[in-house]
Amino acid sequence: MAKRTLCALAAALSLTATLSPSAFSEETADKDLLQMPRHDVVVTATRIETPSKEVASSITVITRADLDRRKRSTVLDVLEDVVGTAVVRSGGIGAAASLMIRGGNSEHTLVLLDGVEINDPMNPSRSCDLAHIALDQVERIEVLRGPQSTLFGSDALGGVVNIITRTGEGRPRLSLYGSGGSLSTAESRLGISGSSRRVAYSLGASYLQSGGISAADKDFAGNTEKDGYRNLTLTGRAGLKLAHDLDLDLAVRGLLTKSEIDNFGGAYGDDPNNSQRTGSLFARAQLRGLYGNGRWESRLGTAVIRSRRLNDNPVDEAHPFDSEKGSFRSGLLKVDWQNNVFLHPSNTLTFGTEYEAERGSSEYRSESLWGPFVSDFPGRKAGDLGIYVQDQVRFGGRFFATAGVRIDSHSRSGSAVTYRVAPAWFIARTGTKLKATLGTGFKSPSLYQLYAPPTAWGPIGNEGLKPEESTGWDAGFEQDLAGGRLRLGATYFRNRFRNLINFDNVHGYVNVGRAETNGVELTGEAAPCAALSITASYTRLTAKDKGTGLDLLRRPRDKFSAGLDWKPLPKFDLGLKLNHVGSRSDLDFNAWPSSPMTLRPYTLLGMNISYAMAPRVELFLRLDNILNQRYEMIYGYGTPGFCTTVGIKLSTGSLCHR
Repeated sequence: MAKRTLCALAAALSLTATLSPSAFSEETADKDLLQMPRHDVVVTATRIETPSKEVASSITVITRADLDRRKRSTVLDVLEDVVGTAVVRSGGIGAAASLMIRGGNSEHTLVLLDGVEINDPMNPSRSCDLAHIALDQVERIEVLRGPQSTLFGSDALGGVVNIITRTGEGRPRLSLYGSGGSLSTAESRLGISGSSRRVAYSLGASYLQSGGISAADKDFAGNTEKDGYRNLTLTGRAGLKLAHDLDLDLAVRGLLTKSEIDNFGGAYGDDPNNSQRTGSLFARAQLRGLYGNGRWESRLGTAVIRSRRLNDNPVDEAHPFDSEKGSFRSGLLKVDWQNNVFLHPSNTLTFGTEYEAERGSSEYRSESLWGPFVSDFPGRKAGDLGIYVQDQVRFGGRFFATAGVRIDSHSRSGSAVTYRVAPAWFIARTGTKLKATLGTGFKSPSLYQLYAPPTAWGPIGNEGLKPEESTGWDAGFEQDLAGGRLRLGATYFRNRFRNLINFDNVHGYVNVGRAETNGVELTGEAAPCAALSITASYTRLTAKDKGTGLDLLRRPRDKFSAGLDWKPLPKFDLGLKLNHVGSRSDLDFNAWPSSPMTLRPYTLLGMNISYAMAPRVELFLRLDNILNQRYEMIYGYGTPGFCTTVGIKLSTGSLCHR
């Protein structure tokens, strides 16, 4: 693998040597200097492009420039240092992974791809596995914290992650990317994009392969076999201008992965031939029209998602009597109609409706010394219809507010009403923004929680389940200093969760859980000079199970992140990143009954070094876990040590000349 990677890099370097200087456009050194991060427009907070100054919601934006500098592979990789979040992964790259926002459960994070939820209907709790979402063709990521069901419906109790893909611009361009490094890891990307008067397009293909680490922690006895990973992602997006005020946007994304996994974490959890394959297809079309001299914008969209997950664990020398095989299939159809009416420069009304229909089925077979076991989940369906309205007001460039309400009707769990209010006050003289939000969220029961068939040990599914609910508020400020070169922020938040769905050994799934989370988020951004940018954030979190009084699992009480980007020379870029995650409570499942334990805090230090050997040719080196920290995200599961990655990024000038 290492030889193939080096050969690929050498070939790419040889290609750049043959390109004539005229193939590249002239760029000044000043254009490459770092600038103070200014996320002037956000989309997710209000479902419409809104200046960040007017948004009261707590939102983090990871821009295309951020993604280009960090040289990461997956969406999960760039979410690790977002304030107010906690990342959990059961092993190395490709292992099941999730994100918890402000102490909520992983299934309380709604993940969107171009505005459409990709949480898996056949996951028992309907969460999203973030392990497989490649960064290829991703334009930006917006992470919105706090309950957001008023605009996005079910599952948004803790927050929303919106992954927005890129569209083409300008003359046709070709981009190539190749990297290789530790753990026999190699990645390649190919992209082409461009636009004309009526069409904009972006196409991409990426392939990631890694020899991996042992998913079951190698520091425990019996865990010696490494678990590899493969990921092929194909993407496409096109915008067509059908008429002066009518546009059509099309997006497609296909995914095929294979993850080698282990039976469990801890001693002797290793398995040499246990694997999981996933395949999914995402397709979306949206028609956008402007009417009434641009005062009414209407968007009508439809999306289809199909997913399949295959688990295969045949017998082997270590497990001569044990085998299992499972197949899990799911589908989602969504139709949404959003309208934005610009009543006045100071007032925008947004209203719309959404309909979702989801389905899922599975078959599971296993063999052991106890005999055969069969668990089938016959095809089941559920639907949800939601209607929402939101009003945005602006007064004198100083006061901004949004208020909205939503009504949802689920085919099995009944109706839910949610609301959200978010005012902000900007004091231009001092560069101060005061902000606050109050909102509610809900989560409908998953197909498995509703319909899972009973076993010999008792019931599982419960068709009488009610939606989970949350109420959350936050308040804080943002302050610009030193002429905008320094920005500080602080936010206090509190969330209450009720009717949480827990599993009871006697009754199956029941609405009995209650939880409360609260904490503080501190952020800072500084640009001492044009070539230097510094960011830092700190989260203090308290997350309690109100029934037991115990800490919720795997939520760090303290989390600190810091980053530095320095461009001392026009062709040279240096980036440093530090993440410190405090102690977390967890359970040791290697004994019966499971016993509580505490995961130790850890600190990860990373570095990126980039060198532009030509205007459109960039070499880079990435160092991860430089301190070679031994840590766990889940007790008994492994994590990578010190790793290096070297690569090249090549982009051509225009593929054609006019």
